[in-house]
Amino acid sequence: MLLMLKYALMSATVLMLVALGGCFSEHSGVINLALEGIMVIGGLMGILILNLLPPDMLPVWKVVLSIAAAAVSGIVYSALLAFSAINLKADQTIGGTALNLLSTAIAMVVAKRFNGSQSAKLSYDNTPFMFQIGGLTVNVFLFISIALLIASIIVLYKTRFGLRLQACGEHPQAADSVGINVYKMRWSGVLISGFLAGIGGFAYIVPAVQVWNFEVGVAGMGFLSLAVMIFGQWKPGRIALAAIFFAIFKSLANIYDSISWLNALHLTKELYNMMPFAASMIILAFTSKRSRAPKAEGIPYDKGQR
Repeated sequence: MLLMLKYALMSATVLMLVALGGCFSEHSGVINLALEGIMVIGGLMGILILNLLPPDMLPVWKVVLSIAAAAVSGIVYSALLAFSAINLKADQTIGGTALNLLSTAIAMVVAKRFNGSQSAKLSYDNTPFMFQIGGLTVNVFLFISIALLIASIIVLYKTRFGLRLQACGEHPQAADSVGINVYKMRWSGVLISGFLAGIGGFAYIVPAVQVWNFEVGVAGMGFLSLAVMIFGQWKPGRIALAAIFFAIFKSLANIYDSISWLNALHLTKELYNMMPFAASMIILAFTSKRSRAPKAEGIPYDKGQR
């Protein structure tokens, strides 16, 4: 039971962080399909900084600096989407897909150059990120995600910035008519999504293993986070619950061989890995009619139009 809880919390942390990032972007009016790519870049830069820091540095500073590197790199990479979607008014779906493809290529080239070989695998020490609470192993990202969840709820619903951000995703022309800078708010939404997805990518890679092959990117977690965001109705509280629901399915691939009744089914690990994606397709097929996305998401804003 503790083993299942451990892996469920790991997956829920990642899904919630990245889905919250998508939530901020879409509330501003920009569809961020590049979450997968931002996760890859965030994970890559976090690991590189972690490896480049002096071995005798205090563990707390290793954690802080590597997470900061992941967050900043996520912001920088998401700026490419913001510039193309907001300033150039390019198709947001195509732009996000292109960034997803580019990120894995960048990660492979950088990892191979860092290793000085043809291997895209990077190794690292994840012990500074891990804690024991009783018999349960948890990681620092769990506490970070809870803090960011609370901050997201406050920012979106209790601050002027959050209300203006949502207005830009619902009716940008009306927001502009009362003096809100729609372009600035949309940039803010996308950059916040990059910040959260960058940390999410690092949170997905580091706690689980100590060697990561960047040829696989982040194995579809960015797309699964999009399903979590939609299932959560673009609301942080519901997104947290949806993340826990999908994380339970995700954890089955790690614990099926240690649970007798699951092992008796004689299913392969690959089938268990498919379960959260299959569940997302089934659930969204039945719930998509009741989904209410921000009305202006995906529509480039032209200040000259009313």
